[in-house]
Amino acid sequence: MSSVTFQQYVCVVLMLIIGVFVRYNDASCSFQAIFNFGDSNSDTGSMPMSSPNGNTYFQKPAGRSSDGRLIIDFLAQALGFPFLNAYSESGGSDYTHGANFASQGATVKPPDSSNKDWVSQYYLAIQLNRMKTFATSVSKDVLGNSLYVIYIGQNDVTGVLGSAGPGGVKQNLPQVANDIVNTVKELYGLGGRTIMVLNTGPMGCYPAFLVQYPHSDSDVDKSGCMTSYNNGVSEFNQMLKDALFGAKQQLSDANLVYVDIYSALLDIFQNPSSHGMKYSTTTCCGAGGGSNNFNPQIMCGHSGTINGSSVTASACEDPYDYISWDGVHTTEAANKIVTNAIISGYYTDPAFDLHKYCDIQPIG
Repeated sequence: MSSVTFQQYVCVVLMLIIGVFVRYNDASCSFQAIFNFGDSNSDTGSMPMSSPNGNTYFQKPAGRSSDGRLIIDFLAQALGFPFLNAYSESGGSDYTHGANFASQGATVKPPDSSNKDWVSQYYLAIQLNRMKTFATSVSKDVLGNSLYVIYIGQNDVTGVLGSAGPGGVKQNLPQVANDIVNTVKELYGLGGRTIMVLNTGPMGCYPAFLVQYPHSDSDVDKSGCMTSYNNGVSEFNQMLKDALFGAKQQLSDANLVYVDIYSALLDIFQNPSSHGMKYSTTTCCGAGGGSNNFNPQIMCGHSGTINGSSVTASACEDPYDYISWDGVHTTEAANKIVTNAIISGYYTDPAFDLHKYCDIQPIG
């Protein structure tokens, strides 16, 4: 190789390295990292997943309860960051641009005898403690100039709606809302100044709950959603919003942003065709057929017997036409629509336009 050719080669390599560095450093974004806390709606790999999860985008299981990217994935891409790695105390992953403390099945409240068999041991307080440990190795500058995202609560709401119905929300969930906001205050104490809190989606529209929760035909609206259960979720979300706004009075120098995932998703369920979709309350990766295509005994990717016949809950061929992936979680297509709405600030309170903080990247 001649010296000229070698010099050209070195220049090209340096340009590539610089290009990657600029792409992922804070030159194009006010935030230096993203830290996420949550459940399976934002877990990016705390435990292995089986096929067909991940098949749309990753072409293989990627630790996500969806056919592809989650809202947190799209947010990271839009802000110019790589996907967040799931946090592990044993290390082995790159946490240069943040970490994901979310865990499949996580709740806000600690597990108890009623749910310990199906929820994660990494409930919100444990996730926060892991962040505190991690924060000891992170500079104050990074901690103060990062985006913090909290997307948790669905499993707590699931437990209450399943055991006490919508009428049990007022008695059983105020502490859940307060615990989320107390976590916000703790993150503020670590130096966090921009914290987004995502509320719980319209579970009355989710196929799994339409199949499993008792309800009458009169409780189902024209979109196929259960009105009473959605009202229960809305009641919890209002508790969360009120608690967060109360914290804003104490933490006046922080950006505490309430993100209305509920309304963003409800609009898609009610108007699927307006968003380029065909199916509202039908599961893409499920079994059982019918309007919901969900059987709790045969979850996505698994096989079982229905009426004496062997059945596999396989994925639909057109997941981009569906909102619901597996009856509980949303498809990549739905997640992308919601993320675009979040980026614009449309479903945030107060209005929070991320374009003012970062050069937003395409999330195609």
